[in-house]
Amino acid sequence: MEDAEIVALYLARKEAAIAESERRYGAYCYSIALRVLGSQEDAQETLNDTWLHAWNSIPPEQPARLGLYFARLTRNLAIDRWRRNNAQKRGGQMALALEELSELAGGRPLPQEELEAKELERCIREFLSGCPQAQRDVFLRRYFYFESTGEIAQRYGMRESNVLNLLSRTKKKLKVYLQKEGFLP
Repeated sequence: MEDAEIVALYLARKEAAIAESERRYGAYCYSIALRVLGSQEDAQETLNDTWLHAWNSIPPEQPARLGLYFARLTRNLAIDRWRRNNAQKRGGQMALALEELSELAGGRPLPQEELEAKELERCIREFLSGCPQAQRDVFLRRYFYFESTGEIAQRYGMRESNVLNLLSRTKKKLKVYLQKEGFLP
């Protein structure tokens, strides 16, 4: 079943929409949740929450790229669950990836206001759109999907040191870009 057909099921409020979403995107979303949370049980709970949120948000939303929509929902729900589970402790690929990104701000927290956060997201998206495809893919695999540098190296047939160097260069360029845009001093 194609994305448009699945969205039509949601719009018609047919429960088959959830079953089709699970069939087509379940493994994909589960892998995102598992990578963030590190627990099969938490990942499955997050996946269930993804379908509930999709049911409650379509309509009014009508995503054109359902896979990306579900990925974003899953990722955000998994991060929220991770924060609740790890209020006092840190660990895992997500913590490491977020720590690496926080170095850009020199220890200063990234903007928390909703408007600033949306503008920051736009700037990062704009920056990444100007990057070569391979560089963009590696960056997103690390900082959106929270893959380890070893997983990324294996996926793209690179050495882990090359992945680390590519990420380091990309973060430096992003820092300069964010400074130019006024997000960093």
